[in-house]
Amino acid sequence: MLRKASLLVCVFFGGVLPLFLTVHAEQPTSAADTIDKQNTQDSKANAIANELTIATPQNDKVTTPQMNEATLDTHDLSVMGMYRAADVVVKSVMIGLLLASLVCWAVCILKSMQLKIAKRDAKKLLAHLVHSESFAQANQNLVQQKSDALQLLRATEHELKLTAKGPATDEALKERVVARLERVQASLSTHMNQGTGLLATIGSVAPFIGLFGTVWGIMNSFIGIAETQTTNLAVVAPGIAEALLATALGLVAAIPAVVMYNHFSRSITSYKAQLADILVAIMILVSRDLDRAHPQAKPLADLLNNKKAVAKAAKES
Repeated sequence: MLRKASLLVCVFFGGVLPLFLTVHAEQPTSAADTIDKQNTQDSKANAIANELTIATPQNDKVTTPQMNEATLDTHDLSVMGMYRAADVVVKSVMIGLLLASLVCWAVCILKSMQLKIAKRDAKKLLAHLVHSESFAQANQNLVQQKSDALQLLRATEHELKLTAKGPATDEALKERVVARLERVQASLSTHMNQGTGLLATIGSVAPFIGLFGTVWGIMNSFIGIAETQTTNLAVVAPGIAEALLATALGLVAAIPAVVMYNHFSRSITSYKAQLADILVAIMILVSRDLDRAHPQAKPLADLLNNKKAVAKAAKES
């Protein structure tokens, strides 16, 4: 019995007790390792979270310009590109302003040629009338010429023919000739003013038409902002640029129209002065012819001699 008990004690202390001690020794070590591992994992998670928190604004700053550039790249900001992307109303305004600008330049070219020819012919006619001795001589030498100012001579000739059919006084004849010449002069001035009213209208209305297109385009841009719920400048800028293009076209049409109108107003005023000089020259010829045919008319030498005799008698007295 003692031997069996000794054997059991030896087995217990030799095998079971070391195993038990080993198991209990490993359990505290495993718990400590587990805690250390959890602490390590927590620290790593916190570090990753901190890195993400710091990196998030930086990523936003980096990606935002890229989004803006990508948005801007989708819009063609050239003149034709903005026209194609514009609204139907804004397109209509742009087309109308371009047509108005073309009309202004067409009127400018035609009116410049018309005024140049008319003023040149009027200058030649005035010089011819000044050097003529009688109305018949002036009228005969201008048969082959073509000028609007010749209507003044034709009107004078017509009135002389009508007056020659019956008795008339010199004063009455002069009044009728002047009345006809003034009406012809007004008609020529009105004809020369044709087209300038269109320039004045375009010059005064074109900026407001362009402003209407701009207001309409900006209104559509704000509607787009409300629909997309974004205030990003890259989204808003193209629509506003398209709207402002209408105002620019309005100024392109209006500024040359105003300059042209002022230029032609001065030129037409100069032409009217030439017509007035022609009218005076014609009346001088008519008055000269009437004095030569008047029964009480005297030669100029006799009139001068009479004036000298009267002046001499006044001095002697």
